[in-house]
Amino acid sequence: MCEANAYLVEGNEKKLIMEAVDTVEPVEDGLKLTSIFGEQKFVKAEIHSLALVDHHVFLKPIIA
Repeated sequence: MCEANAYLVEGNEKKLIMEAVDTVEPVEDGLKLTSIFGEQKFVKAEIHSLALVDHHVFLKPIIA
């Protein structure tokens, strides 16, 4: 399978926010994450980096 885990990066900390992420879609004021199980989550964040071989998506909070 090709799904990834999504982490929120704050300083030196990485917090797991969703496992088995299938899609990451830009929406107004952030991103919509959808897992392979149909779970959806909206986060006020933008992409920080991707580690595709490790199946990790790193996000950073949008600070308004």
